[in-house]
Amino acid sequence: MNQHSLFGSSSRLVAGVDEAGRGPLAGPVVAAAVILDDRHAIPGLADSKALTESNREALAVQITARSLAWSVAWADAAEIDRLNILQATFLAMRRALLGLRLRPELVEVDGNRLPDLNFSGREIDGSAIVGGDAKIPAISAASIIAKVHRDHMMRCFDTIYPAYGFRQHKGYGTPAHRDSLTRLGPCPQHRRSFKPVSMF
Repeated sequence: MNQHSLFGSSSRLVAGVDEAGRGPLAGPVVAAAVILDDRHAIPGLADSKALTESNREALAVQITARSLAWSVAWADAAEIDRLNILQATFLAMRRALLGLRLRPELVEVDGNRLPDLNFSGREIDGSAIVGGDAKIPAISAASIIAKVHRDHMMRCFDTIYPAYGFRQHKGYGTPAHRDSLTRLGPCPQHRRSFKPVSMF
């Protein structure tokens, strides 16, 4: 077992954490935390961006069924505008960790920075791992859960604001999305601190 394997040699509860939606012009940034069960391996875990939508959906069902614990949380567009996207991402990650039914002893986060891991005066060990969503199964699982949940949220927003095409582009700055912004201006789900939304 390498040092990033689930539970490691000390059999500690390890939570993988990742986010989805830092780059879009609209919608929340969503984070997930997952504690896998090494007795119930889930084949096919990978970075969510490397998987098809149908594969992500199928794996999400397995992850939620087989994990020891999992949680999803988010920061909405207004919080992103108020805090900035990095701090809103960290807020979503903390909320996801707080939602776990088990308290992890180690948190492994995709990227090069960690959120505040002090909860009620107790600091949880943490490790930031660049490319962790492709290397660490628990982080891969978190990336899948976060992406699937955010896509579902954007499909729901599409029913409320159908003119923007959220179902198709999920809030990313595609030409069609930018065209709808030019024609209609921003809706309440748009991040007004992001360009080009801030120009309207």
